[in-house]
Amino acid sequence: MSQNLPPVDEARLAAEWEADRQVLANLKRNGDVARLARPVDVSFRGSEQDFERVLTIASQFGFVELDREEDEDGDLFLFLECVQPVDEQSIRALTKKCLQIEILCGVEYDGWGCEAQAGGVH
Repeated sequence: MSQNLPPVDEARLAAEWEADRQVLANLKRNGDVARLARPVDVSFRGSEQDFERVLTIASQFGFVELDREEDEDGDLFLFLECVQPVDEQSIRALTKKCLQIEILCGVEYDGWGCEAQAGGVH
């Protein structure tokens, strides 16, 4: 990849990881099989102008745009999606990548989510 990614603040990464661990624990309680790849969405808060830059960088990592929404406070959110497993290593890498995009684009990373994948018939 041509772009040099900035270092991430370790305290911020640790704080995000705490939240990620709770999401992963919740998925596990719902019978999730973490190694199964599935669509994972991430969101960023920012401006339309910032979002164009986010898309340029994020598309290099295999993200595609899902949606844009405005909340009741007038904040704009960009939702992206990629397909990947949600094991600990994959989610750590995802969060770090999103925090790097946050730094590069002046947006605020707002977390990730996915559907539980049990690997069987629902």
